[in-house]
Amino acid sequence: MSPDPQLLHRLVRAIGRARVYDVAHRTPLQRTELLSQRHEQQIFLKREDLQRTHSFKCRGSYNRIVQLPLGTSGVVAASAGNHAQGVALGARERGLPATIVMPRTTPRIKVQAVERYGPHIVLYGDNFDQAKAHAQQLAEENGWQMIHPFDDFDVIAGQGTVGKEILDEEPDVDVVFVPVGGGGLLAGVAAWIKHLHPDCRIVAVEAEESACFAAAREAGQPVDLNTVDSFADGVAVKRIGELAFSIANPLVDEVITVSADAICAAIKAVYENTRAIAEPAGALALAGLKQWVKQAPEPNMKLVALISGANIDFHNLRYISERTELGENREALFAVTIPEKPGEFLKLSRALHGRNITEFNYRYNDARAAQIFIGVQTPGGRKEGQAVHQELEQAGYPVMDLSDNETAKLHLRYLMGGHAATGGEYLFRFEFPERPGALIQFLEALGMRWNISLFHYRNHGAAMGRVLLGLQAPAGQKAEVLTTLAQTGYPFVDESENPACRLFL
Repeated sequence: MSPDPQLLHRLVRAIGRARVYDVAHRTPLQRTELLSQRHEQQIFLKREDLQRTHSFKCRGSYNRIVQLPLGTSGVVAASAGNHAQGVALGARERGLPATIVMPRTTPRIKVQAVERYGPHIVLYGDNFDQAKAHAQQLAEENGWQMIHPFDDFDVIAGQGTVGKEILDEEPDVDVVFVPVGGGGLLAGVAAWIKHLHPDCRIVAVEAEESACFAAAREAGQPVDLNTVDSFADGVAVKRIGELAFSIANPLVDEVITVSADAICAAIKAVYENTRAIAEPAGALALAGLKQWVKQAPEPNMKLVALISGANIDFHNLRYISERTELGENREALFAVTIPEKPGEFLKLSRALHGRNITEFNYRYNDARAAQIFIGVQTPGGRKEGQAVHQELEQAGYPVMDLSDNETAKLHLRYLMGGHAATGGEYLFRFEFPERPGALIQFLEALGMRWNISLFHYRNHGAAMGRVLLGLQAPAGQKAEVLTTLAQTGYPFVDESENPACRLFL
């Protein structure tokens, strides 16, 4: 499939003429010595986190606003973060009234970041889709211009100036890694780079739980994802833009998806190399680069990862720090069964051959066997984790590797409560909006029919909180339980058969 040559020609010309530098500036393409040495490549970071708004988004939004006809009465946008700041800044520079609609779940720090540019802020809905619908309604009622965050020709052209700056500094770059949410940045960067340097590989990088571009490529057209994870909220998009996809799809050489743990490890890598803290979406491209380079075809290539933003909620750093070691495969989590008798803890510790134990959780449950949740430092990476697994099995212990078990990482390591005293318990993992009244709304929707046997929640500083819920119900009512939970409107995963949960809960 080839891109529309006329559209591509228009876009390349528009990128060359894009008016972004009234609000944006040329950001450095920074060589990273630590990463380059570690991976035997020439690795560069395109530092869009150094923009005035700490994100590339101001480029596209301003380029769109500056194209608006005289007499435009105002602009409106829906966003919980970087696009909101870009639109607010651009509107202020052009003297236009701006209204920003943000979900009620938006952390206060992000609302404050937008407020400093002076727009009118409306808090509406629990998620982006609800906020967007309200913004569109306001645009229609007031005659305002809606500024789309990614699926707009002028927005894409503005974002494409990032690619122009990369080639201005390193015209012979080999691979460029671009984070993907709605696809505007990817489309603009790919259009410019492939036009001037067709041999350069473009690698799109997506979060595993919001891989709308990969889904669209598989389907041959944009499709809706059933759910998206909110951790990397800057790219948490259910459907890639139609225009963005039509431009980017034929130009992109490869798509990589990365886990939340890998993103956390990339945030740490950005910090180690720059002393800056990227937001999860901002470190996404570097996470993809680190994954790709393990199978790199040759050494000493010039690789560029776009660090797209640094608007992170401070309270989210706790979660990121906790997950970083797992993301770098420098910690492994195991469930180990040992006999319930004196001296067995000591024997288990000896079986680890002096390795550093990062976590050791246990609660008495059975007179014959004990279930131990244990974390072990693995400086040698995944291979060492596999070696620990084998050593424990050789010592006679039944072992289960929980390093990739999301429920174990989110909940079990903090919740070692033992098994339910009665049967008929089902476990579900939820995402709740972080706003007052969300819990009571859920409980009212659930009703009083089933007993809540377990409830675990931790605030990670994001717009959505993670909850593990246990419900007691007769076996014949499982389908009814699922139907009722679906009607609450909160995304959930049935964890009742998760082997880690069966061991510990």
